[in-house]
Amino acid sequence: MGIISWIIIGALAGWIASMFTGNNKTMGAFANILTGIAGGLIGGFVMSILGGTGITGFNIWSLVVSIIGAVILLSVINAFSRRRS
Repeated sequence: MGIISWIIIGALAGWIASMFTGNNKTMGAFANILTGIAGGLIGGFVMSILGGTGITGFNIWSLVVSIIGAVILLSVINAFSRRRS
């Protein structure tokens, strides 16, 4: 995938994951992109552990994998930030 594809998938995945985890009001476009790209890496790693395929290109499966990884990432971040407060 090219860099533009990573940005598009990352933005969508980060935005959808932030809505699932309740972080949508506090995250901007740049944070959504970074979260989605990191989510793609985490989701691909998790899927490879489970025996599935990770990011396969610019398609719906890659978006789903990225959303799963981004939700995992935001859930961990939320758990640590709530523990500190």
